[in-house]
This record gives sequence, C-alpha cells and structure tokens, in this order.
Amino acid sequence: MKFLQTRLPGCVAIEPDVHGDARGFFFEAWNAARFAAHGLPAQFVQHNVSRSQRGVLRGLHYQWPDNPQGKLVTVLEGEVYDVAVDLRRDSPTFGQHAAAILSAENRRQFWIPEGFAHGFLVLSETALVTYLCTAPYDRASENALRWDDPVLAIDWPLAEVQLSDKDAAAPCLDAIPPGRLPRGLP
Repeated sequence: MKFLQTRLPGCVAIEPDVHGDARGFFFEAWNAARFAAHGLPAQFVQHNVSRSQRGVLRGLHYQWPDNPQGKLVTVLEGEVYDVAVDLRRDSPTFGQHAAAILSAENRRQFWIPEGFAHGFLVLSETALVTYLCTAPYDRASENALRWDDPVLAIDWPLAEVQLSDKDAAAPCLDAIPPGRLPRGLP
C-alpha cells in the first residue's frame, strides 16, 4: 500500500497493491497494522454503502460534538470526486479542502479524519461507494456544511448536481455556530 499525504495534514489517499491475472484481481483494502504504522485507525465500528447516479452530491457531512467520525472511503463501482474539508477551528488549515478522484478502476481510497466534513459527487453513470467509520452514526451530532460555499472554493467537476433537501439547506461555514465545529483534534 502507498499512503499519500494530501495538502491537508491527516487526510490521506491510499493506493493498494493490486495483484491481477486472467481470473481478475485481488487487493488488501485495509490492514490494521499497516494503517496503524501510518497513524491511521486500526479499528472501525460501522460500514456504510451507498449507490448513487451521475450528478448526485452527498455532503458535506460531519458529526460533532459527540461521536466524531473518521471515514475510509472506497469506490467499488463507478467514479466519484471525493472531498474533505478541515473544520477544526484551531487548525492552520481550517476551511481548506482536499479532493481525490476515487474509482473502481484506480482503486484509490481516501481517509478523512475526525474533525473534517466529507462529501462526494458521482461522475460516472452510477457509483457504489463504501466507507468504514470510526464511530457510529449519531443523529443528534449530525451536521452538514453547504457544498457550494464560496469561502470553501471547491471546484466541483459537474455544474448540475442533485442534492437531498437537507444538503440543499445546509449552512455556509461562517453561519455555523462555533460550538457545532470541531476543536482540539489532531
């Protein structure tokens, strides 16, 4: 596995070693010892799967103040533009984002630590996305950040997107009360 640091400390793109032949392929998607050696979680408590069509944008979501989640995102079918936004108020990269193209073809994974918002935009006809989480879903701590907040300056690769009502109504970063933003995380 190759662990590639992004421009945001803590957000890591992971490229597995893929072993293929005429029968297909095999790769190790997660290994507790290898991840721990790179400072990434060695334990997950929830596994989520979603299927979406082209143009669906899910996010930007995060949990705070209770049960903050780190997520290891993988695309099993299709292709997505995956984004992490640093929401840690005391971080030198507060409000900045990192992005990665994840696809079934490139098999790249994206680690989004606790204290970051996460979202993805489906670029292919459909996409099957799976993510391992370090904490269970907690409705009371669920928060969303506006996907097209001009302060974030995320260059989403599609002009037209499909959003849930919740995501369409999400506030911009400067409208989120400080108590609903992470603080003090590594």
